[in-house]
Amino acid sequence: MTLIIITSIIVSIILGINLFIWLHPTFGAKKKFINQEKLELSPNFKNGKFQNIESTTMMTSEGSRADVMKKFFTGVDNGKPSEKLQTVKFNKDEFASKDSGINYSWLGHSTVLININGQIIITDPVFTKAASPVPFFNKSFDFENEYSVDILPEIDVVLISHDHYDHLDYKTIKKIDSKTKKFVVPLGVEAHLLRWGISAEKIEIADWGNSIRVNSDLLLTSTPARHFSGRGTRDRDKTLWCSWVIESKNEKVFFGGDSGYGNHFKDIGEKYGPFDLTLIECGQYNENWSQIHAMPEQTIQAHIDLKGKTLLPIHWSKFRLSVHTWTEPIERATKASIDKKVSVQNPIIGEIISLNKDVIENYDSDIQIFTTAVPQIK
Repeated sequence: MTLIIITSIIVSIILGINLFIWLHPTFGAKKKFINQEKLELSPNFKNGKFQNIESTTMMTSEGSRADVMKKFFTGVDNGKPSEKLQTVKFNKDEFASKDSGINYSWLGHSTVLININGQIIITDPVFTKAASPVPFFNKSFDFENEYSVDILPEIDVVLISHDHYDHLDYKTIKKIDSKTKKFVVPLGVEAHLLRWGISAEKIEIADWGNSIRVNSDLLLTSTPARHFSGRGTRDRDKTLWCSWVIESKNEKVFFGGDSGYGNHFKDIGEKYGPFDLTLIECGQYNENWSQIHAMPEQTIQAHIDLKGKTLLPIHWSKFRLSVHTWTEPIERATKASIDKKVSVQNPIIGEIISLNKDVIENYDSDIQIFTTAVPQIK
């Protein structure tokens, strides 16, 4: 009888989990929203999945996997800030009023609000308290100032790199829809948005190499990344992941999304560079998964490969998704940037940066490091 009860409990738990994954919208698209024929037309879609250009291993044999997993669940010293993280109250009116050049505000992790010649783009917006389908896992750091969709100006383009929870957030997408003109996403990701009630007329889709003309002054081009996708237990690599080239008049910005280091950076640099500003991931890395998340030194090299002028390291300072200290990404990137003579920006979260003006005023030609008036790391 005891065995029957235990078995019933286990079966009920498994059934409950599967029902939750199937029914809750945060897990994304169901079959009726997926255009399988369109996916199969992509040269990057093979054997039922999207593929990286280079052979890519999700988990390598570098280091002890058991030790890494233990640290992941138990935490590490200085894995997150010991107190609320210094931030700046965002001024949306000031940001929206800028009508020339490249202006941006980093809002943590991979969420960057960009004003390029008066056109406002936000990358991978996530404003919920956890980078997961449940609120108690992968919780965000505490900020001095809270950021939400409510504090944002009207958005011309929501630009998505891939469908992981720390880049594509169900609640944020639902709420930001009312102030967004257009969503631009990699191939397949539109199925998530359609399930969440976003109008198909507002969604633009791109495979690697496809360009989307938003208007006469804004061109977005999907370029490769070295990563993977998936939100549930059965959808690994069913949607595309990508980086983006943002081009307006004489300015170019590169948004890298998530990517391990690879030859694609040099290829993108040769074809689309040079870039005035590059946004490249620098955080949540580990030797065991270095082929899908770049190490800080590789972030610097990727910027060089892209022919970038100024680098903003992203994908850190909001979530603890690896086992390094929370300050290690910027510390290692800064050291590598000095060695390689690369101009790196480390703004305070929420601060509005006018790239042309601030780089001219704060650029040190000897060490080539950009710093704001109040550095984030003290």
